[in-house]
Amino acid sequence: MVTYLATALKRLVLTQPAGLAAAVRHLPAAASLHTAGGPLAKNWNGHNAGPQRWLQYNKVIYPPQQPDEPARPAYVCHQKTNIKYSPKKMWYVASFVRGMTVDEAVRQLSFVDKKGASYVKEAILEAVELAVKRHNVEYRTNLWVAESFCGKGRVFKGMRRHARGRTGEVEYKHCHYFVRLEEGTPPAHYYPAAPKTGEQQLAEWEEAMRKRKVTGSL
Repeated sequence: MVTYLATALKRLVLTQPAGLAAAVRHLPAAASLHTAGGPLAKNWNGHNAGPQRWLQYNKVIYPPQQPDEPARPAYVCHQKTNIKYSPKKMWYVASFVRGMTVDEAVRQLSFVDKKGASYVKEAILEAVELAVKRHNVEYRTNLWVAESFCGKGRVFKGMRRHARGRTGEVEYKHCHYFVRLEEGTPPAHYYPAAPKTGEQQLAEWEEAMRKRKVTGSL
């Protein structure tokens, strides 16, 4: 695309050499226009440092617990930002590891033939190291994936050439991945049960009516 634009501008230099010649000289090289990163992406999005609120949960300080209160499990939040991967594709991998232990999640992701699986696996391993070194988690295997989701990141738009001199728009999508590990044993059923059908609710109501006791009866 850059070569095509540079050639078109050079052809127009013959009519207006003063302004267009300077524009052609200042065109960046084709290698520096890669939308996955580089100096051009930094100039366009230098003010955007990515999500910051998710990591603030690691700085929360809770008051001391009473002796009769149940122990509050330790947790750690981690994220990977601006992944060159579609958020719609990353959603399948992120939802796959929910409710798994960290060992089981890493084991399963090693066999998932998707690009996003490597990013999720890397984020989970980084979160485990963070929990052990900074959050005083004693056993690294005593962690499970309490939350795992992704969000939409930067989207760079480009131009794609078609036949008959036409052009189309192409989008280079990025995503953010968020994970929260919690200390303890994962629940037996991570997702809540499906809602009861009308027949099941009617059967429960009839059973409750049969078991009721009428006051003052024989």
